[in-house]
Amino acid sequence: SVVRPHVGVITAVGPVHLELVGTVERVAQAKAELLAWLPEGGTAVVPAHAPELEPHLPRERVELVRFGEGGDVVLERFDPPALDARVGEERVELEVPFTALHQAHNTLAALAAYRALGLPLERAAEGASGIAISPWRCEDVELPGGGLLVNDVYNANPASMVAALDHLRRRAAGGRTIAVLGGMAELGEESPRYHREVAEEARVDVLVAVGEAAREYLGAPAGERHWVETTEEAAALVRTLLRPGDAVLVKASRAYGLEAVADEILAVTA
Repeated sequence: SVVRPHVGVITAVGPVHLELVGTVERVAQAKAELLAWLPEGGTAVVPAHAPELEPHLPRERVELVRFGEGGDVVLERFDPPALDARVGEERVELEVPFTALHQAHNTLAALAAYRALGLPLERAAEGASGIAISPWRCEDVELPGGGLLVNDVYNANPASMVAALDHLRRRAAGGRTIAVLGGMAELGEESPRYHREVAEEARVDVLVAVGEAAREYLGAPAGERHWVETTEEAAALVRTLLRPGDAVLVKASRAYGLEAVADEILAVTA
């Protein structure tokens, strides 16, 4: 009601803020409030695969643009820094300053909005190289000896955890992997289940679980598993575990303050 948007973008629907809204279906309902305020002739940019969102999509008064596999905007190739996408009938080639596949999918949403605003797709590449990812959001930091730190400590939810673990394995390229994972906040009564589901995806060589909620990660198919109560303990433990060439992911909800672990890794390897 303050500023009526002509283009509304929903990047994802998943289990976030469940402590407040209760279910993923209600997450979708809340996000769809954006689409309800679009004017006649506006554009709604939404994920191609978000079944909870389907009942809330405006299908008559606005243009509906879906991004992702099977949608109107799709990823054709991602070989960092090269990213190729199909936007409607047009092909777009970009060079991007990130390596995570989930960030490439976010780029599809941006391209859909870019087109909806009537901007020339042939000029999209001019700004792509200047994309700046916010600090602590899947930051890749090269370590001495060929190692890598994936510093993703800003926040966490089940979908972003799985995406970050996938990114770690891709970037490690068969090398030794360490995941330092804290708990995920605001998941409500189903929190233990969501933590266990993340654990199933934690196929790493070494897992360090931090905090009470993170005990559920100990069921992970990891080669070596540890649990500590505090961030300080995690930092001390990682110092003893780290080897040259390791690829390390550090991720948790903001409340855990795991940037201290990332800082320790950088200090030890400096």
